[in-house]
Amino acid sequence: MPNLSKVKTPIREQEPDIRNKNFEEVVLGYTEEEAIEEAGRCLQCKHKPCMNGCPVNVPIPEFINQVSKGNFEEAYKVITRENVLPAICGRVCPQENQCEGKCVRGKAGEPVAIGRLERFVADWHMNNIKNKKEDIESNNIKIAVVGAGPAGLTCAFELAKRGYKVTLFEALHTPGGVLSYGIPEFRLPKSLVRNEIKKIEDLGVELITNVIVGKSITIDELFEEGYMGVFVGSGAGLPKFMKIEGENLNGVYSANEFLTRVNLMKAYKKDSSTPVKVGKKVAVVGGGNVAMDAARTAKRLGAQEVYIVYRRSEEELPARVEEVHHAKEEGIIFKLLNNPVKINGKDGWVESMECIKMELGEPDSSGRRRPVAIKESNFKLDLDTVIMAIGQTPNPLIRQTTPGLKTENWGGIIVDEDTMKTTKDDVYAGGDVVTGAATVILAMGAGKKAAKAIDEHLKNN
Repeated sequence: MPNLSKVKTPIREQEPDIRNKNFEEVVLGYTEEEAIEEAGRCLQCKHKPCMNGCPVNVPIPEFINQVSKGNFEEAYKVITRENVLPAICGRVCPQENQCEGKCVRGKAGEPVAIGRLERFVADWHMNNIKNKKEDIESNNIKIAVVGAGPAGLTCAFELAKRGYKVTLFEALHTPGGVLSYGIPEFRLPKSLVRNEIKKIEDLGVELITNVIVGKSITIDELFEEGYMGVFVGSGAGLPKFMKIEGENLNGVYSANEFLTRVNLMKAYKKDSSTPVKVGKKVAVVGGGNVAMDAARTAKRLGAQEVYIVYRRSEEELPARVEEVHHAKEEGIIFKLLNNPVKINGKDGWVESMECIKMELGEPDSSGRRRPVAIKESNFKLDLDTVIMAIGQTPNPLIRQTTPGLKTENWGGIIVDEDTMKTTKDDVYAGGDVVTGAATVILAMGAGKKAAKAIDEHLKNN
């Protein structure tokens, strides 16, 4: 008899007024008893609609069935047949729009907490089982993977499992891509990211940091060194700005820079050699998960008032519902239906931001209702810091130094969506460098698809 509760088993969290002053993880996870209770809500549907919402095809009912029986390590083995980063996906995947969005239990209540269960299983394995190095027979074929973010890590893992000699090139001094530089410690502890990456290195993947492909070495030079294929998963690290007056003032950051300095350079520590000055009043422009991360980080760095300034309404916010909920609990102030038009400064530093009120018109090409400025509704926010979180595009270095590689006008690499093959022979690409900034799990799905295509191509030629 399944657990017929219409609501998810509650999960423990730090209290808002405590957590908004520290960088420790907000959500504390399920106990064994809570995980078994929640797993009991799964109906074990034969047609498995939840799997249709998972970009990496995790056998969801199968692993939940093992959890319900208390077989946590078996559940881990089921998940990792398809997903090498379960502890990460259990924390940052937008489950409400993917697996949980398809769950039958969601039709008359809350869906099964698939993400929380995935996280529980991964954490249980990490805390109770010592990973063993796998003995895989090498085929001695060298493949280069560019970028150690979600797409690159997944592609490297899938190819290494098939016996390829994979070298993973990372531009930064730390692997993980957006998992390391972009997502704050309170949502995704970095010790956990390092642990997940070590599993991939244990398969024999060689990880080389501080190499900027496109500058330190080109893709054509990688082929000259004997690599038979290249996967590009270099992400989207070039921030966008609004091109309004005052964006060059001191105190204006891109969210990318702000979060990188905090996450990778530990700017939140009192003795940091690269501190970030946030002041008392901060505005974050944008409404996605990156904007929520930047706002919540600014609050933890001591800002007294932190605003999210977003030009549409709450209904159109692209951030996960959970992240918006957590941000509100922590005291972030939402200035919705407002848009910046100018940043004012004094002695070279931000002093205020002029905004205009908006209303929603007809839907635009994105399907969301188009924001329209309301005449003569301008007002001013007194501020010390402005953080722009309105998106990123791919760094241009690879496309500028790789003949034959076609890209979109906005910079994304053009690929065959079935194979992730680019317009250049033996070069594949996936993740944010193809789609623009998207989700971790979509990038992983692309890396997995490319690995399969690379393997099939090399076996048949």
